[in-house]
Amino acid sequence: MKTIKQRTYEILEPANYDDAFSRGFDIFIVTLILANVIAFAAETVTQVAEQHQQFLNRFEIFSVVLFSVEYVLRLWVCTKDERYRHPVLGRLRYAVSPMALVDLFAILPFYLPMIVPIDLRFLRILRLTRLVRAFKIGRYSEALLLLKAVIREKKEEIFICLYIGGILLVVASSLMYYLENPIQPDNFPSIPAALWWGVATLTTVGYGDVYPITPLGKVLGAAIAVLGIGLFALPAGILASGFADEIHRRRSNTPAICPHCGKPLDDSG
Repeated sequence: MKTIKQRTYEILEPANYDDAFSRGFDIFIVTLILANVIAFAAETVTQVAEQHQQFLNRFEIFSVVLFSVEYVLRLWVCTKDERYRHPVLGRLRYAVSPMALVDLFAILPFYLPMIVPIDLRFLRILRLTRLVRAFKIGRYSEALLLLKAVIREKKEEIFICLYIGGILLVVASSLMYYLENPIQPDNFPSIPAALWWGVATLTTVGYGDVYPITPLGKVLGAAIAVLGIGLFALPAGILASGFADEIHRRRSNTPAICPHCGKPLDDSG
């Protein structure tokens, strides 16, 4: 017979196909997270805030209470995971894991002003961390879990692309500074300032607020824009290949699922 702790652990973790109660909990939490993000955005609309401030405040308290209970329960049952088996060190290790930190930051802004006095101007900035609750969906979203697995698998290739892009950005911005600074000292006052032009050009966004006017500067700008297209296509290709490999791997290792009951099909039958 399962203990209360084991059953709580199963409910809090992403649901199995045959666990309706756990699936219902996942759906409820995801819905609550999305509602919090919508409420946060609605508070910035003056008319909505004036008419429904009391409801929004009560909903905030309701959400924080539920998220707080969830956080405490996760700390309690985390020892059921082999990685956090130790009752003390295991819980400390779990508390600093990425998803546990997301859970903590989702509720911390509500309690922090009650513990220490905070400047009200800073409190407005602190409320932005409520958006961290959106990242809690990552625990339940198969798509985000898939993205995490792909990034972990392709991290070396992605790092190489970012490294090459960083070098190209610094070199291009430095060259543009020396070409354009004598003519446009206000637009290209330094190499760090020229990095803004480099980012806008490499990403092919081209805001148009800063641009070269010398012949050599225009040639360099055109070359960097063309290189930027290829440079940013590389990570996209790496991720696309990673997604294809990961999806194929999961389909190969996952049995077929019955569309009616949601249970794995027995190949022998």
